[in-house]
Amino acid sequence: MQDQIIANLVTLWKSTGLYNFTGGQLIMMLVGGGLIYLAIVKKFEPLLLLPIGMGAILTNIPLAGFDQEGGLLYLVYHAGIDTGVFPLIIFMGVGALTDFGALIANPRMLLLGAAAQFGIFATLFGAIALNFVPGIEFSLKDASAIAIIGGADGPTAIFLASRLAPDLLGAIAVAAYSYMALVPIIQPPIMRALTTEAERKIEMKQLRQVSQLEKILFPLAVLLLTILFLPTATPLVGMFCFGNIMRESGVVERLSSTAQNELINIVTIFLGLGVGSKLSADKFLNIETLGILALGAIAFSIGTASGLLMAKLMNRFSKEPINPLIGAAGVSAVPMAARVANKLGLEANPHNFLLMHAMGPNVAGVLGSAVAAGVLLALVG
Repeated sequence: MQDQIIANLVTLWKSTGLYNFTGGQLIMMLVGGGLIYLAIVKKFEPLLLLPIGMGAILTNIPLAGFDQEGGLLYLVYHAGIDTGVFPLIIFMGVGALTDFGALIANPRMLLLGAAAQFGIFATLFGAIALNFVPGIEFSLKDASAIAIIGGADGPTAIFLASRLAPDLLGAIAVAAYSYMALVPIIQPPIMRALTTEAERKIEMKQLRQVSQLEKILFPLAVLLLTILFLPTATPLVGMFCFGNIMRESGVVERLSSTAQNELINIVTIFLGLGVGSKLSADKFLNIETLGILALGAIAFSIGTASGLLMAKLMNRFSKEPINPLIGAAGVSAVPMAARVANKLGLEANPHNFLLMHAMGPNVAGVLGSAVAAGVLLALVG
C-alpha cells in the first residue's frame, strides 16, 4: 500500500510543471513577459505585443499542449497564419483605415515610399552573407523572408514568412513588430544625423483638397497596375484596396466600420497568439534568431536612411520645398513614422506641421512593402 502511494506521488510530481520545465522554456516565458511589459508599461505596439507575449508564455508551458496537434494555438496558427488568411484580413482592415488623400494630392511621395524599401533588398544580401557565420544557414527563401522586416510592416512580414520560411516566423514577426514599436527611438537619431537644422525647419505648402472620385479611382488604379505587372502581390494589395474602396465609396459604412474595428480586432488577437505559438524554446533560442534580430535593425535603419536621402534629393530639384524628414515616413509603420517626422519638424520650427505631408510617403510605404513582398515571392517563391 505504501509503495503504491509513493508511486502515485512520483507520478503526480512528474506531471507538474516544476518537474518538466526546461531552462529554454523558462527563458522564453521571460521573453513573453518582456513583450507584455513593453506593451503595458511602455505602450509599444500593445495590440500585437500583448497577445504575442501571452502566446509565447502559453506555448512554453510543459504538458499543456497548446502548440501540439489539436491544441488551440496549433489550430489558430494553421488556420489563420499558415494559410496566410489573418495577414490578408488585417490588410483589408488597414485599407479601410487608410486615407490616400495626402498621397493623391502629392503623388511624388510614392518615390519616398519606394526608396524606403531599399532596406529590404540591402538586407537580402546581408542575410545571405550571414551564412559565413558558423551555425547559420539561411537559404534564399529564408533571406527573402528576413529582408522584408526592413519594410516595418508586420502583416506583410508574417505573410511572406509563412510562405517562404515558416520555421523562422516567430523570430521574424517579433523583430518586425518590435522595430515598428521602437520607431520613436530608432528613427530620430538617424533623422537628425542625415539632415541639417535648416532642412528640418523647411515648411511645406498646404496640400490641395482631394475629391471622393479621386479617392475611389486611386485604389482601383493601384490594383489594376498590380494585376498587370506583379500579380504575386495582389493578395496583399487586393485586400488593401478592397478595404479602402469600402471606406471611400460611402455606401457600405457598416462593412467599412466592421473591417476597421470588430473584424481587425478579432483577427489581431488570434494573429498575435498564433505568432506567439512559434516562440517555443526549441525554435527560437539559436544563433539564427540573433542574426535575424540584428538584420532587422539594420534593415529598418537602412529603410529610414534611404527614404531621408531620397527626400533630400527631391528637395534639391523640386520647385516646391520638401522637408527631408518626411522621407523617414516611407517605412510602413503607419501612422507612427509620420508622427515622428511631425514631432521633429515641430522641434525645429514651431510652425512646421508635417503630419499630413508625412502621411503620403507613409501610406506609400504600405503599398511599397506589399509590392516588395510580391517581387520576392515572384523571384524565390
